[in-house]
Amino acid sequence: MAKTKEIQRRLKSINNIKKITKAMEMVAAAKMRRAIEAVLRTRDYAHLSWETALNLATISESKREPLHPLLASRPVINRVAIIVMTSNRGLCGGFNANLLNKVRQSIKKYHFSNGALTTTPEFILVGKKAESLINLGYKIAADFPKSDSLHSFEEVHPLSQLVINDFLSGHYDKVLVAYTDFINPIKQVPRIKQLLPISLTNQEDQFNTNHITSLVDDHLASELIFEPSRQVVMDKVLPKLIEVQIFQAMLEVNASEHSARMSAMRQASDAASDMVEELTLFFNKARQASITAEIAEISAGASALIDN
Repeated sequence: MAKTKEIQRRLKSINNIKKITKAMEMVAAAKMRRAIEAVLRTRDYAHLSWETALNLATISESKREPLHPLLASRPVINRVAIIVMTSNRGLCGGFNANLLNKVRQSIKKYHFSNGALTTTPEFILVGKKAESLINLGYKIAADFPKSDSLHSFEEVHPLSQLVINDFLSGHYDKVLVAYTDFINPIKQVPRIKQLLPISLTNQEDQFNTNHITSLVDDHLASELIFEPSRQVVMDKVLPKLIEVQIFQAMLEVNASEHSARMSAMRQASDAASDMVEELTLFFNKARQASITAEIAEISAGASALIDN
């Protein structure tokens, strides 16, 4: 009897958990649909804006003119900023862990001297789950709040201005962004891409270089005219293009987060259903065994009375 009561308590507990995970799955699915719509609306524009930035860099290099400060690579990389974009909440499977592992692996690519890093990485955090890097002893340069839904480029303006100003001042020699790229509701890929300087070199750490087909050849570059001047155009355009890439990365993170949470909650609900089915079978067996034992006791008592 005690065994069946224990199974009933476990069944009740698991069913309550299943209700919670099912509700969270439905909420995540609704948020995921909105996030996917947002990321798909701006993705083509973000890709084309990055093509524009790379083409401006190509034009400057082809004409052998002095590069804009946002396009110029530093001969020595002494300090690197890594923008890490995670979620604010958990219960989304390996979403955050996969990205943070990718970040730790990327740090190992820098040269070591006598066991110490010759290049100093600093982290700019977006999302509460990125704060786990503090416990690992890494230097945190800034911490920005993350919104579950972005509506305008103004929301990422403080972050973009921080990295642009620090890069131009020479505080950072390279700026990377670590985010999770949304592929589909089932697949999300952690990526680390180079944000600054804007350059076609170092293809491994570039935004969407597999989508880019150069629009510039020597003939076209010679015909392009900048008004009022190349410097003025780049001073205005390049910071905006950087802002677009940060905005798009955050949209990708939001869509990936809600997709990962929906999948995690669906798996939890399915696991709860399997446990309920298994425990129900155990309960029925235990109940049947209890009934059989009671019938045997009654039969034995009746036989004893008859014998007497």
